[in-house]
Amino acid sequence: MSKSLSSVLASFVSKFLPKKDTKKTTKKDYKKAKYNKNESKKYSNPVASREQMLEIIQDHHSPVTFERMVKLLKYKDEDKIEGIRRRLIAMVRDGQLIRNRRDGYLPIDPNSLVTGSVIAHPDGFGFLKPDDGSKDLFIYPSEMRALMHADRVVARIGGIDKRGRKEAKIVNVIDRANKIVVGRFYKESDMCFVTPDSKKLPEDIIIHPKATQGAQSGQVVEVRIRDFPTKRHQAIGKVNKVLGDHLTPGMEIDIAITNYALPNTFSKQIEKELTAFSSTIDKSDIERRRDIRDMPLVTIDGDDSKDFDDAVFCEPTKKGWKLTVAIADVAHYVTMGSALDQEAIDRGTSVYFPGRVIPMLPEKLSNGLCSINPDEDRYALCCEMEIDSKGNVTGFDFFEGVMKSHARLTYNQVSEMLNDADSDLHDEFSHVVSVVNDLNDLYHQLLLKRKERGGIEFDRPETKIVFNEDKKIDSIICVERFESHKIIEECMILANIACAKFMDKNNLKGLYRNHLGPEESKLAELRKFLALQSLDLPGGNEPSAKDYSTVLNQLEGRADAHIIQTVLLRSLKQANYHSKNVGHFGLSLDYYGHFTSPIRRYPDLVNHRLIKAHINKAPLPYTDAEKVGDLGTQCSGFERRADEATRDVTDWLKCEYMEDKVGTVHNGVINTVTSFGLFVELDDIFVEGLVHVTSLPKDYYQFDATLHKMIGERTGQTFQLGDTIRVEVANVDLESRKMDFKPVE
Repeated sequence: MSKSLSSVLASFVSKFLPKKDTKKTTKKDYKKAKYNKNESKKYSNPVASREQMLEIIQDHHSPVTFERMVKLLKYKDEDKIEGIRRRLIAMVRDGQLIRNRRDGYLPIDPNSLVTGSVIAHPDGFGFLKPDDGSKDLFIYPSEMRALMHADRVVARIGGIDKRGRKEAKIVNVIDRANKIVVGRFYKESDMCFVTPDSKKLPEDIIIHPKATQGAQSGQVVEVRIRDFPTKRHQAIGKVNKVLGDHLTPGMEIDIAITNYALPNTFSKQIEKELTAFSSTIDKSDIERRRDIRDMPLVTIDGDDSKDFDDAVFCEPTKKGWKLTVAIADVAHYVTMGSALDQEAIDRGTSVYFPGRVIPMLPEKLSNGLCSINPDEDRYALCCEMEIDSKGNVTGFDFFEGVMKSHARLTYNQVSEMLNDADSDLHDEFSHVVSVVNDLNDLYHQLLLKRKERGGIEFDRPETKIVFNEDKKIDSIICVERFESHKIIEECMILANIACAKFMDKNNLKGLYRNHLGPEESKLAELRKFLALQSLDLPGGNEPSAKDYSTVLNQLEGRADAHIIQTVLLRSLKQANYHSKNVGHFGLSLDYYGHFTSPIRRYPDLVNHRLIKAHINKAPLPYTDAEKVGDLGTQCSGFERRADEATRDVTDWLKCEYMEDKVGTVHNGVINTVTSFGLFVELDDIFVEGLVHVTSLPKDYYQFDATLHKMIGERTGQTFQLGDTIRVEVANVDLESRKMDFKPVE
């Protein structure tokens, strides 16, 4: 065969035979393919993953700019280029990268650098709280001049100060937390400045005379930071809007909303989504749901409640009781990925200020379509439970229903119905009296069951601020807790247990409400304190909730019961949300989730969606436990934020109430002992103030942290947690939300 014929045949055959891949597949090619595959699962138009970009920067051996990254990835698509820009910003925010002054990105070395949040102190110094949970680092005032509270930073560990604390040397600020600040505007000569309301922002903000929005000296304003502080210069900002005069009613809430970055308005997109919701029940929904409108469900809430999450019905059976807990089906309206859903995620929870609520959902839902108002058809997600005569739940079932509340009852009304056989309420609510009685019978059996398992029940007094017509405080009262409160509480606990067990049994990636036991270090201090009160906490290094209950059961009739309960409570950790179930220490339960308040808590909405998807055999909305866990951490943080904001407003209002009471004398109880003095709560008006150590009778006092006691060296006089003391209101500082008392001989 000639050479030319051979070459022709070879060419012909090569067209039909698979080509041999001469390019060797490298480890890097495999990784890139893996990254792209992972991103394709998450996004329709995926961009390079964080891992891939980190590897590119590390391989580059020098800072990589945004433009250089786009070039290396060979992207032309505008959406992908924008995705890269946003992802780089997010990686800086999350402490994975640093951006230098030339806009180049460098990876953070976890072995030499620490990422965390700044905790500012009013005295000018601060601390760095590392993301990895390691011990806080001290930040000198010279470093703090360029920082503000809650800023996210990267730092390296410096030396050790005189008190043995490790120092943080700031390398880079990766995110500024205080872009908007609220405070009081002042003008002195040609100088304009704002003094932030938050004491964690001790430095004034300079305002250009042409950027005041017409604010008058002393008014409360909202400021947008234009230039953040450096070691040489204070922050510079401009007035966004004037909130009003200092003591205008409701001003304290407006201040808290800004200070704690609480979302408090709903967008036009959300308003548009709301218009699509019908105020009537769709017939097709009735056909596919269980119709329980004839079931005499009742709501039992506070006198001033407006959003009703739950309704209950109980009836006796041959073996015990059947309890139905119907919860507003919020997930029917708030769908994943909607503007409503994103807003609910950003809020995490409703915030209940004295006299005002910042809701998680718009009023059309929270007080309307999702609120279980009497005699109105409502969508519900229901939990039906079979309970035996000893209070054991022998079975439960979840179902979607259409329900109707047959009565809107208050705690006061139910209490009267149970305790006064001659009450007119028996006639007014004759159609549901038997339901109330059955609920009460069930409650008493559940209470025995709770005591048997050892669930902790703190009976601490709650206070309520009562406003007059001018929205000024009229009085501060103690709220009485009735048995009717506990009836509903036990019903909700059973439904929450069923929710957690259902998710665990069916491997649903939901959010559990976890509560861990006390730390060993706190236990030692607690036991020393209890010993002084002739009390003992059993259980060794791992006491159970039942051991705590043993102590609580011994407090009945004791004058110091309130204080001892406070110390017991302080020894426990805070509850949190997570995708992994670890049980609830305080309730002495192995399984616990939140299911009963989807109108005001986002974790409940997450769990509703999972339960609904499972019973309808639909695709699960959440499948990644790690992502759900992150969502739980975020919701836990928003819960803390709401608590802090509410406490801040309450402290403000109490100080405002006490301003005209300087010089008055009251009886009180020492509820906290510190190295610098005693915090005293007044008996008659439930406000707290500080008796500074310098105000105590002339002596040098030693502070015993373990025994919660101040001891005078010369006189031997002691001031101890739980002691009664007579004090005079010496000073009220509304700006710092603090009151000073001095002891009366």
